Order: sequence, then C-alpha cells, then structure tokens
Amino acid sequence: MSASVGDWDFKLLYDGDCPLCMREVRLLQKLDRRKGRLVLEDIAAPDFSADRYGRSFDELMGQIHGVLPNGQLVTGMEVFRRSYTAAGWGALVGFTSWPLLRPLCDALYTWFAKNRLRLTGRGHVCEAGRCAVHTK
Repeated sequence: MSASVGDWDFKLLYDGDCPLCMREVRLLQKLDRRKGRLVLEDIAAPDFSADRYGRSFDELMGQIHGVLPNGQLVTGMEVFRRSYTAAGWGALVGFTSWPLLRPLCDALYTWFAKNRLRLTGRGHVCEAGRCAVHTK
C-alpha cells in the first residue's frame, strides 16, 4: 500500500515473513476505521529497500520501525502506539503510555524483539546473522 506524504498519519514497517507480525497486521487492517491513515510496508518483500530509510535490513529486522509523514523513524513500542492511533484505535494501547507502565511495556517489547525470530520458530534466520538488535 502506498500513499503520498500528507495522505497518511503513520507507516508501519513490518516483517511479512513473521507469523505473529502478520496476525498483528491483519488485526490492524480490520480495525482501521480511518482507512488509509495507517500505511503498511512489508520489509520482507523482494523489492523492499532498507536504504530508503537510512537503515540496514538487519536494523529493521532487529526491532519494529515506523515512519512519520516527515520521514522521521520511530522504533519499539512507540510504533504500536502510533499504528493503533492511526487506525483509530489508540485507546487499545493507550495504557502502555501511562507513566508507571510505559517503562515496563517498552522493556517487554525490547525483550520480545531480541527473541522474536526464535519465539516464532524462525531461529534459522538468527543463525544466518539476521536477527541482531541494533541500538543507536
């Protein structure tokens, strides 16, 4: 799905080869009351280029990324907050921003990101060196 700048609120970069990620993407598509405000881009697609976002493929695989209309990248749990908000369902994840829960939710996502390929039965991808989490 592509849209020009200004036609969308948030772009979610997702791993289309990840079964859990695809469940989340399908849920977001069903929930999308704002039709088109959330753009989805599969980083596992053959024609995807991580260079467009100034990152390597490994960096994008290391943790979830999203893009704001101005091109700024967002990572981690904040991507889910912005994705659900763009789809019109921000209240579903709003509790993850509460001051006492935010650090816990962010830490839980970071742990999941580090282990996601193994947890989803794709540890062979890790063995190929494509699951390292990169931090800036």
